[in-house]
Amino acid sequence: MNLHARYPALSDLRDRAQARIPRFVWEYLDSGTGVEATKTRNRSMLDRVLLSPSILHGEIAPDLSVTLFGQSYPLPVGIAPVGMSGLIWPDAEHHLARAATRAGLPYTLSTVATVRPEDVGPHLGGRGWFQMYPPRDEGIRADMLKRAREAGFSVLVLTVDVPVASRRERQVRSGLTTPPKLTPRLMAQVAMRPVWAMGMAGKGLPRMRLIDDYAGAVKGLPSTKHAGYLLRTSPDWGYLRWLREHWDGPLVVKGVSRAEDAEALEKEGADAIWISNHAGRQFDAAPATIEALPAIRAATTLPVILDGGIEGGLDILRAVALGADFVMMGRGWHYALGALGADGPAHLVDILTEDLKANMGQLGVARILDVRTRLLP
Repeated sequence: MNLHARYPALSDLRDRAQARIPRFVWEYLDSGTGVEATKTRNRSMLDRVLLSPSILHGEIAPDLSVTLFGQSYPLPVGIAPVGMSGLIWPDAEHHLARAATRAGLPYTLSTVATVRPEDVGPHLGGRGWFQMYPPRDEGIRADMLKRAREAGFSVLVLTVDVPVASRRERQVRSGLTTPPKLTPRLMAQVAMRPVWAMGMAGKGLPRMRLIDDYAGAVKGLPSTKHAGYLLRTSPDWGYLRWLREHWDGPLVVKGVSRAEDAEALEKEGADAIWISNHAGRQFDAAPATIEALPAIRAATTLPVILDGGIEGGLDILRAVALGADFVMMGRGWHYALGALGADGPAHLVDILTEDLKANMGQLGVARILDVRTRLLP
């Protein structure tokens, strides 16, 4: 089957994924919070970034590679963390880890993934990033870092834009609870998605395995709350200093949208700034990440990573043109899994690669960073 003929763009993968994933799972993956204005803004503001095509450059062999934290990557894009990834598609974390390793891209494992760091870290060839939802308990925190380090994860990502749980109304309306429980309503949705159902058969509904390892240490856990929320705290600057002291690799802070915060993070020893509004899932009056990028770029000398609304190679070039050093995608990789199973992520890599090459040819640039010379005011 010619995948490029049937699924030439991420939008095609998204449409097929929606037809293969149960509705309550789809709403978990695809929804934002509120009226989803931030999610929409991420996309619409990307479309406003214009680049100037250039002519008479002859044949161009684009170099898509970038270097980050001393590591060379063949594309300026990686796999962002998505909580409960294994609920979206059976064995999602392993599929994505293998795809990332084959493509030479970074894969970011969430604290609230359905596998443990030890399950995927050794297979990532040193390109594994571990995303931490900050545990309140210092002992749990130290043990998580130890496990991530020993599993081979080289980069630590502290997520700071989830001080409280968001509402995510679409997700609530779908009937999904935390932890998931298969009610008759949800079972009816599962029955309509046989490929997903067969993949889950025999495993039961996925759980947050890393969180489960520490749930027994949480006292007085209400039956209505999942341990994942009670293990977390809202970090402060002292928390960041503790992490900097106890993690000897690159430390990335994810969820930044203000230039003032980026400047302060550099002074506190962060190694990169990750601009993110949690894909519109946390706060519905946030600026689009691409809007926040120029001011943050001007405020720091650190590498800047960006996610939010990225749908193809042209969007990656838009982000780089405005100053991003690297781009992350979360939903897109899961659309690919939902559409094509284990073959999906590799096809998405191909889509992004071909899109980057085509658009760099139109712009007349041979290197990724040269796109900054084509940005229109």
